[in-house]
Amino acid sequence: MGEVTAADPARRAVIRDSLSVGLATAAYGISFGALSVASGLDVWQTMFLSLVMFTGGSQFALIGVLAGGGPASAGPAIAAAALLGVRNVVYGMRMKPVVDDGGPMRRVGAAWLTIDESTAVALAQSDERSARLGFWLTGTIVFVGWNLTTLLGALIGDALGDTRAWGLDAAGAAAFLGLLWPRLKRRQAGAVAVGAAIVAAATTPVLVPGLPVLVAASVALVVGWFDWFGRRGSA
Repeated sequence: MGEVTAADPARRAVIRDSLSVGLATAAYGISFGALSVASGLDVWQTMFLSLVMFTGGSQFALIGVLAGGGPASAGPAIAAAALLGVRNVVYGMRMKPVVDDGGPMRRVGAAWLTIDESTAVALAQSDERSARLGFWLTGTIVFVGWNLTTLLGALIGDALGDTRAWGLDAAGAAAFLGLLWPRLKRRQAGAVAVGAAIVAAATTPVLVPGLPVLVAASVALVVGWFDWFGRRGSA
């Protein structure tokens, strides 16, 4: 029998983490597919979003604004999704030393798979080889699984007909809250969430659909710029 090296347990641990994170995340695609159809997109438009945009938070933000304002809110919906997608740029800068080890096509693939989950699994590893494996494996599992479950959810939503009769038109905000909730572990993040919610609620009656989301985002900019609650809330 071959000798078991120290890298074997580490490799198995990375694969286990990638599978657990990837499969759990992919399951959210069912919700996205159904909610996207509920917001007015068809099955093919929904699939296009998951294939090309492929960043769950931005996708939920986009369909959430569209569901509230219809076609007239397309501009604010795109802006809200883009605003959330900025975080992936930060992830890309952090992950570049880990995954930048190939040609142009490999770099394009790495950019496509740079999401919350692949970055988190990669950064949790203790060595560069394990980090690289965690990044690619997690990203691939999420990408394939997310698109398959998106298709399933879109077909289910399409088969239901009027999704508002099933309450799916109001489920977008709940799904987005589910994605946000685990991130509210520190005082600063909680303060931003509460402040943004108050601003959004106050501006919704007076602004066109979609704009309250962008105005509420200014809360995060102000709190982050002045680092309110930062040091005191980091414990």
